[in-house]
Amino acid sequence: MRLATWNVNSLKARLDRVTEWLVATGTDVLCLQETKLADDAFPAEAFGEIGYATAHHGNGRWNGVAIVSRVGLDDPRPGFTGELAAEVEQCRILAARCGGVDVVSVYVPNGRSVGSEHYEAKLVWLERLRVDLASLCAAGGDVAVCGDFNIAPDDRDVFDPAAFVGATHVTPEERAGLGRLLACGLVDVARQVHPDGPGPFTWWDYRAGAFHKGEGMRIDLALCSTSLAARVRRVEVDREARKRSTGAGAPSDHAPLVVDLDDATG
Repeated sequence: MRLATWNVNSLKARLDRVTEWLVATGTDVLCLQETKLADDAFPAEAFGEIGYATAHHGNGRWNGVAIVSRVGLDDPRPGFTGELAAEVEQCRILAARCGGVDVVSVYVPNGRSVGSEHYEAKLVWLERLRVDLASLCAAGGDVAVCGDFNIAPDDRDVFDPAAFVGATHVTPEERAGLGRLLACGLVDVARQVHPDGPGPFTWWDYRAGAFHKGEGMRIDLALCSTSLAARVRRVEVDREARKRSTGAGAPSDHAPLVVDLDDATG
């Protein structure tokens, strides 16, 4: 199975780019973030035409997450368990069963600035995610939690730690929140396959030629249960999907993270 995650920063603006990429790469399951679409505007037909079933959770104003799959898509579950009204409005988490794997697409809040109400809300959201993932992982099946976590796990995951002093995405509190997610029984499979840094980076600022200078961050992650992590044979960032960075049809500021899995046995 080929599993991928991609913050597309507006699916309406990049639908053709995404569908062409799916066909070209043979990806089986793709988690999307920042679709910025309402559920009734999601282009399910366009994905259906190339053989993919879809589930989407979005309100059309911001955020929005989706899962597209050509290996089955069952039991779509938007939001947290027992989600509050304010959390439903955020449209940041969606789970479904695809090819025997519980796949979760997540878009963790940005946090904006350290100490702000948005930063504190990010830490609360991470704890809500931990509670749901602990229950899911305790069931003992294959789990893949993929998405834009807006956290660089450690200093290897930013191009220059000094450039991020005092900023979000790198604080001890955010990294501790991510650590508690991993403690649910999950493995950061990009780091498993690429034990040395830097990166592999998944996000680059549009400004100042950051992509071409290699000034990125690794904030898009695939966290897999230990049983699924044992099947991982390749993890790569598709930099080609990010290269054309200006002009009409410009790509997202994120590149797809691609995970290749051996078939399940037994």
